[in-house]
Order: sequence, then C-alpha cells, then structure tokens
Amino acid sequence: MIIIFFQMLIFIALIILFYTAVQYFRNPRRRLDLAHRSDDFYLIDEPGNNVKNMQFVYKGCYFEGEKYLGTTEDAFEVVNIQITVREPMELRGMTRDDLYFLEKEIHIRYPYAKIEWKHPINQLLITEE
Repeated sequence: MIIIFFQMLIFIALIILFYTAVQYFRNPRRRLDLAHRSDDFYLIDEPGNNVKNMQFVYKGCYFEGEKYLGTTEDAFEVVNIQITVREPMELRGMTRDDLYFLEKEIHIRYPYAKIEWKHPINQLLITEE
C-alpha cells in the first residue's frame, strides 16, 4: 500500500515538473530577454487588451509602448502609441532606419495608430507629417 502511494506521489511530482518546464519555455518574458541578448526583434503585445502596454526589444534595446484607444471612421481602434525606451544608453548605434523599421512593424499590427517617440528618441527621428 505504501509503495503504491509513493509511486503516485512520484507520478504527480513528474507531472508538476513537466508542467513547470512547459510554462518556462512558453513564457514571453523569457523570449523577450533571449531576443535582447541576441540583438533580435521581438514584440510582446495583447492586441485585444488596450490597457496592457506593448513591450519589444530591437538590437539589444528595450522599448515600451503605451496604447491609447480612439475612434476611426468604422470602429474604436488604437489611434495613438507613445513609445519610450527603458534605458537610454542602450540606444547607442540605433539609426533612423532602425526606428522606421520599428514603426513599420507596429503599423502592421495597428494600422490606424499614430506613433509618438518620447525623448531622447524623438531627437533622432524626422517624419513627414
């Protein structure tokens, strides 16, 4: 009887261990940190949740975008995104083309959004209004 009980405990412990490993590898924050270390682009966003900010990393620099809901001709959409950088020193080596790439990626997800870059990024960016 005790042997069966311990076998069940070991089986339950293996299930919990497997579940924890799956949750670890599916964690978007871990993927964001991995992209930060490898200088890739990765975006965490919940398009259906307008309250939650978007986070993304590009060329080793963390960005955060605040989404604001507004009206378009047809529906309520995200019409304004204000992007800030977490650590301004990470911007070293960032060019205008990199910022235009980021704008293009955001416009793919939010076509009606006007993107506002906060200081110090707005000093580099020149857009045609």
